Amino acid sequence: MSKLKKIFCSSLIFFIFLESAYSKLEDAVFITVENKAITKSDIVNEIKIILILNNETYSVEKKDKLNQLAVKSTVERKIKEIEIEKYDFLKYSSEDLKKELNKYASRINVDLDTLKNICESNELDFSLIEDQIRIELVWNSLIFHLYRDRLKLNADEIEEQLKLLENKDDSNEFLISEIIINMPDESNVKLEIDNVKEKIRAEGFENVAINLSISQSSSNGGDLGWVNENVIAKKYKSKILKTQVGKVSEAILTPEGILFFQVRDKRKIKKDLEKEKNLLVYAEKTKILLMHSSSHYDKLKRSMSIAFFNN
Repeated sequence: MSKLKKIFCSSLIFFIFLESAYSKLEDAVFITVENKAITKSDIVNEIKIILILNNETYSVEKKDKLNQLAVKSTVERKIKEIEIEKYDFLKYSSEDLKKELNKYASRINVDLDTLKNICESNELDFSLIEDQIRIELVWNSLIFHLYRDRLKLNADEIEEQLKLLENKDDSNEFLISEIIINMPDESNVKLEIDNVKEKIRAEGFENVAINLSISQSSSNGGDLGWVNENVIAKKYKSKILKTQVGKVSEAILTPEGILFFQVRDKRKIKKDLEKEKNLLVYAEKTKILLMHSSSHYDKLKRSMSIAFFNN
């Protein structure tokens, strides 16, 4: 069987299971965010997108976690959409949209046309994926507009890092994924770490990321893409450097929870100080903007009315 046929068969299998699981539900309003409605079919479509973009099949065991992920992501997107509508001058780049779509496709090792065909075979409107990306791109434009005056970089620190690179001929890039779980009681930390490691061995890193991780990357199976070692925080870098390709790092205790990295691949890149400087500046700006994005979103969520319906 060809690779393309396998993908279609896999996606059709989860479609059959998913439709069967939800077939008895009549479409209706499931959640309201302010005056915006999220229907049961919106949640089903969100679950389809999560499964397709992670090349996963549906199972009853995953139902609760998939529901949680779908509800969380649709509510978050609706909150962002409401905020975005207050600003009629925000724009996004069509090139950025195309780039993100191609990233989604390459993540499951297909081209963009094949991804569209997979969506069509599962009766999923591909424009829903495009809309998701558009909202995120415009949201990023909004955060930059609101907080650009607060992008104060530590120039001395960047120069110091560049000096350390001057004597290096090349540097490493890592293809990594992450899992973050809530921090348990202090007495249960070791037990929880052992439980997660056992689940990773039994179910695979991606599945555990989807089912357990509290990180925003969970819906992508924890995928963080290729990351240059020079933009990785020191406390994480040492753990990643010690982790062999295909293996999972030691558990890292952070304020957000317990963090695990999987190093999926590694490659050398030649030294280019100008490029390295741009990467460091970009990484620092991104970190600051992500902080403001998270803070701005949290304020919005607390101020908005969110209601769930059981009909």
